[in-house]
Amino acid sequence: MEWVTIVTMLALVELAVFGLRTGMARSRYEIKAPATTGHEIFERHYRVHYNTIEHVILFIPALWAFAYYISPYWAAGIGAVFLVGRIIYGVSYVKDPASRGPGMGLSILPCWVLILGGLIGAVMQLVHSVH
Repeated sequence: MEWVTIVTMLALVELAVFGLRTGMARSRYEIKAPATTGHEIFERHYRVHYNTIEHVILFIPALWAFAYYISPYWAAGIGAVFLVGRIIYGVSYVKDPASRGPGMGLSILPCWVLILGGLIGAVMQLVHSVH
């Protein structure tokens, strides 16, 4: 489970970096808290950070369920795709929001694989334990 832990911690580091970049953009473009609008580049950083929060909420429990019921190695590998997808999404969105598609795909697809895999694995375990 060490690989799963590493991927989880990297996801949290990635999220923190996106938050840091949002804070830096807030300062650079002089966006006073609690405002979340005011400069297009700040708003892009803010959206990357917020969207990543939304995905991490799905990603981490799904990663661990998949690791427990299916395979920690596959979970870590699929999780690594998620991490790369988030980087591609973040860079693309800040550069041009219309180019975010590939990064979004590489983020949401691994989430769904992990969610469905974890759910199927748990149901199969439950069915086997009842018989």
